[in-house]
Amino acid sequence: MSSHREAPEISKDPVADSTDVYAFVSPDDCDTVTLIANYIPLQGPAGGPNFYEFGEDVLYAIHIDNDNDGRPDISYEFRFRVEVRNPDSFLYNTGPIDSLDSPNWNRRQTYSVTRVEGERRRVIAEDLSCPPCNIGPLSTPDYTTLANEAVHRLADGAKVFAGQRAEGFYVDLGSIFDLLTLRPFQQLHLMPAFTEPAPGVNTPKALNVHSIALQVPITDLTKDHRKPTGVTDPLATIGVWTTASRRRARIIDPDGHNTESGPFVQVSRLGNPLVNEVVIPMGKKDLWNSQPPADDKNFAQYVAMPEVAKLLPVEYPGVFPNLAAYTKPRADLLAILLTGIPTGVVPGFQNFTGDTQADMLRLNVAVPPATKPNILGLIAGDAAGFPNGRRVFDDVVTVELRAIAGVTIPLVDSSFTPDAAAGVITDGLTPADLKNPYLDVFPYLGVPYDGYHNPSN
Repeated sequence: MSSHREAPEISKDPVADSTDVYAFVSPDDCDTVTLIANYIPLQGPAGGPNFYEFGEDVLYAIHIDNDNDGRPDISYEFRFRVEVRNPDSFLYNTGPIDSLDSPNWNRRQTYSVTRVEGERRRVIAEDLSCPPCNIGPLSTPDYTTLANEAVHRLADGAKVFAGQRAEGFYVDLGSIFDLLTLRPFQQLHLMPAFTEPAPGVNTPKALNVHSIALQVPITDLTKDHRKPTGVTDPLATIGVWTTASRRRARIIDPDGHNTESGPFVQVSRLGNPLVNEVVIPMGKKDLWNSQPPADDKNFAQYVAMPEVAKLLPVEYPGVFPNLAAYTKPRADLLAILLTGIPTGVVPGFQNFTGDTQADMLRLNVAVPPATKPNILGLIAGDAAGFPNGRRVFDDVVTVELRAIAGVTIPLVDSSFTPDAAAGVITDGLTPADLKNPYLDVFPYLGVPYDGYHNPSN
């Protein structure tokens, strides 16, 4: 969670594992959208001597659908290359790394960015430097400066960054996957192991990820290449998701190197948080990762009748009686996750993309950044937050738990009254449970934890 180790096969291939995707109107430049795709989950900062890096053999991509068919109209593709300066040394660095071209940095990584629009492919940047991983006070004594140097401004005014960042997603994995225990309500659980509530525990605390962040003009992403001014404009909403792909064939050579050939095959994808993690059943997870959003009608049954909604009344007897009695397909979840929210459901808001059921983050780019953001996003009246896109600090676990528990059913079925617990259910975490704060400017995710001070979480 959000999409860390979410399917059997991709859990064995962390370099290609999409962990989170974010899309929001940039608060520091409201004429742009920021897109962030994270990979390589649950990185311990003390990961030497072979520190984490993007895969040279992986095609990473961020996709945008602007004509509502669940297929990419615009894609940004990222390919990475590693340069080893001294193959006879085991060291990642032989001294302090004080710049991106430091001769002390033995394993430097660079990348290219290609914009794909229809049949047109255009390389918009080449040989861009990633920052090194954050090793410690001797090896990376001024990491913030190194990271700032790795924010590249492209010719068309866009910004791009690719490298290690602090994990910004907060979740109590240890409790949730222990028979859906939620520590703030654990004394109400079916299993008599707890007698009182407890605060949540942030499992990814002090861990890192690798991020690809892109800030582009809104007019580069919309169908008619203009910036919408009205929230009700049907062209104001874009769909966003990320993928990772590998070559179809791999041959392991006797000298330990791999040879790859054939077309790229998608092995990971992510749109809305938690979908493959807790909605798609075990036997379909690997299949889901291989499919385009346009084919998500094949998985809609699991959104319409989510297993977690059935488990909550069982695991917490007597707490969710109204949810237990509700047997209709969940039209609210189908809208939130697969079609967007039509006009008239939430006053003054819509991010509807039509009848094609597709798992994408849907962002209405006409909604300005909030002056006082609420981490619960739309359900708390903050239309600039999830599920209108997703900001780095949004509490998507609580939002989706409350939606699954029934707080959003009255939006489509006025006969339903949510259980009292549905409006307060949470795993007990907020951004305050992160050690490393977010940034107010691009790339927004915080400076990664270093191995010297944070050997483990």
